[in-house]
Amino acid sequence: MSYQVSYPLTIKGELTEPLSRGLWLVKWLLGIPHFIVLAVLWVAAIVVTIIAFFAIAFTGKYPKDLFDFVVGVMRWTWRVGFYSYEALGTDKYPPFSLEPQADYPADLNVEYPEKLSQGLVWIKWWLLAIPHYLIVAFFQGGGHKYRFGLVHILSIFAGFAVLFTDSGKYPPEMFKFVMGMNRWSYRVLAYALLMTDKYPPFSLD
Repeated sequence: MSYQVSYPLTIKGELTEPLSRGLWLVKWLLGIPHFIVLAVLWVAAIVVTIIAFFAIAFTGKYPKDLFDFVVGVMRWTWRVGFYSYEALGTDKYPPFSLEPQADYPADLNVEYPEKLSQGLVWIKWWLLAIPHYLIVAFFQGGGHKYRFGLVHILSIFAGFAVLFTDSGKYPPEMFKFVMGMNRWSYRVLAYALLMTDKYPPFSLD
C-alpha cells in the first residue's frame, strides 16, 4: 500500500547532471550576493509575517500580496539552497527573482489559503510547532550562528563523492534523503510563517 502526503507546500529539486567535480568547493563564495539580498528580504518577510499575524487574528485572512511576497522569499531561498549547501543539486546559478522560473531546476510554491483560523494563529507558530522545530534544528542546524546541520553534512559528502569517485555522480539515495529533509524543513517553515493551518506531516515524502 502506498501513502502520499498531501500538503499545501510543494518543493521541486531536479538533480542536474553531470555536476562539476570542483565547483561546489567555491559555491559559498559565488552565493554571497544572494546571501546578502536574502538577509534583507528575510527581515522584510518577518515584518510582513507580523502584519499578517494581526490580519489573520482579526479577519481570518492572510493578505494575498503579502502572502505572495513571503512565498517569493522562500522560493528564492530554496533555489539558492539547492544550488549551494542545502543540496548541491545543480550548477546552474540561481536567478535573482521572487517569481517562478520554469527553466530552473528548483522551485517552491505554497497554495494560498482562502481562510485561516483566527485562534490557531496565536499558538501554532510556537507551541504546536515545537516537535518539528527540534527535528528541523537537527536537519538544518537551527539555533547556531552559522547554520550547519545534517542536510549540509550530507550535501558536502555528496560533493566529495562527485569530486573523488570514478563515476563523479551524486549518490542517488543520498540525494533523495537530502531532498526529504529539505521538504520537511520548508513545510515547517510555511506553517511557522502562518501560511497554512494544516499541520506538517512527520515525513520525508
